[in-house]
Amino acid sequence: MQVLDREVTSHSALVVDVNPTSRSVLMAQLREFGFGTVKGANRIADAREMIEHRRFNLILCDDAGDGGSTTGQDLLEELRREQMIPYSTVFVMLTPEATYSSVAEAAEAALDSYMVKPFSANALFDRLKEARQRKRVLKDIFEAMEARNFELAANLCLLRFNQRQLYWLYAARIGAELLLMLKRNEEAKALYDAVVAAKTVPWAKLGVARVQLADGDVVQARRTLEALIDANPQFADSYDVLGKVHMEQGNLAEALETYRTAAEMTPGCVLRLQHAGTLSFYSGDAATAKDLLERTWQLGHKSRLFDVLSMMLLALLRFDANDTKGLEGAHDVLASFSDRYPQSVRLRRMANLGDVLVRLNRGRLEEGITLLRRETESLQQPDFEMESATNAISVWSRLVRYGLGTNEIDAIIGQLARRFSVSRATCEVLVAAARMHPDAASVIRDAYAHVMKTAEQAMNMSLQGEPKRAVESLLHHGGSSGNAKLIEMAGLVAKRHQERIEGVQALIDTQAQLAHRYCAPATHIAGVRRSNRSAGGLVLRR
Repeated sequence: MQVLDREVTSHSALVVDVNPTSRSVLMAQLREFGFGTVKGANRIADAREMIEHRRFNLILCDDAGDGGSTTGQDLLEELRREQMIPYSTVFVMLTPEATYSSVAEAAEAALDSYMVKPFSANALFDRLKEARQRKRVLKDIFEAMEARNFELAANLCLLRFNQRQLYWLYAARIGAELLLMLKRNEEAKALYDAVVAAKTVPWAKLGVARVQLADGDVVQARRTLEALIDANPQFADSYDVLGKVHMEQGNLAEALETYRTAAEMTPGCVLRLQHAGTLSFYSGDAATAKDLLERTWQLGHKSRLFDVLSMMLLALLRFDANDTKGLEGAHDVLASFSDRYPQSVRLRRMANLGDVLVRLNRGRLEEGITLLRRETESLQQPDFEMESATNAISVWSRLVRYGLGTNEIDAIIGQLARRFSVSRATCEVLVAAARMHPDAASVIRDAYAHVMKTAEQAMNMSLQGEPKRAVESLLHHGGSSGNAKLIEMAGLVAKRHQERIEGVQALIDTQAQLAHRYCAPATHIAGVRRSNRSAGGLVLRR
């Protein structure tokens, strides 16, 4: 058998197959094709760990996985979504069934090839040769992305798509993702629409919904997603984006149902288990939350995909169940993560809250409360964000059962609510976090109502010809509470009416200082990520 190409001798390959005979045969064939390094794994979890720690140029993966709940498709989706393999890596799925066409389109731009077992060495050779050729043709795009020149990469994709050059459809998906990341939303939507018109594929329709969501058109995004799910009920990525839509609308129950559906479709997906588990926790379904979060830990504890928030919530659940051994085990995990990454304020806060729970569980009430008060002193700091607020509220609300005066608890919860109730979604998550304190919901909703009333009054002032007074009011209330909605609104009003506001620059400068302190975008709400790693998209390496 001849060597695939000149570069292959310096490249590495990984074969993931539970069958030792099949795995050995494939590894031997890849060596004959010229691959300099060939590794094997019989379990998906082992393969994921290997991929996290080294770069492979080729991955051959049996779609059946290792007989557990995780399939090869699950592995591919997580690897792409979490930026664990670059686009230059060739990923080939192996399947024992010939009925793969229903999933081939959905994976079309993320999957390099699909092969039905049994197949000959010649067939594998030809398929790999074609896949590697496509990588070479699109090399300029990948190199621009690796160099973080995303504008150039997007323009190269557009050129290939517009001229219908070789592999234009593959380039279209990458280009649309780049355009969406660059906030060139109109161009991204045009590209997705063109692909839908040229060849109807689920990922292009999903891309349209993602652009609509990025543009703030939540209602239309929901309609697009519901139509997509109706036509393609097994396309799991669409449920991820629909879950985000539900979260934006403050519909936690619908978000939970959506993420549970996605998790049931892909039971080996760490991220979907985490989303379903955290939302089950906030919905008050302790038994389901415990089951899902325990499975998340078992499946993903060695993976970079694991979010330590899952263990924080498990600590709370074990505390509620008086599971002393389980609680102390969770605290040990939180402490070990904090020790491993000492620069992370987020992890240190979780470890400290775990320490509070352990002390309370051991009956050292005064120590626990003192530590919690000290931890909450930083709630006006810039790095005290939404997730820190929900975790703190979850612990404070549990002090009611110890007879601590509700005045102090309500004051802390109210202060956190005034800062972080910037939308219906965040308000409802804070209410859910305070579930153990029956009076907390009214405290939080009153705080949110006050924020909305302040914003409405300021807008009325602006409309009535008093924009300076509106800005001053927004800065006063936003500065005292740290509420990002009010601070950002002050900036919008000041810039819109700057020609009519005397001393406007001083107001703009004050707003900029407050924005720098309080307006960092939330990365998580109830465990659902709000970063550029958009669900349903091919994640771009940044």
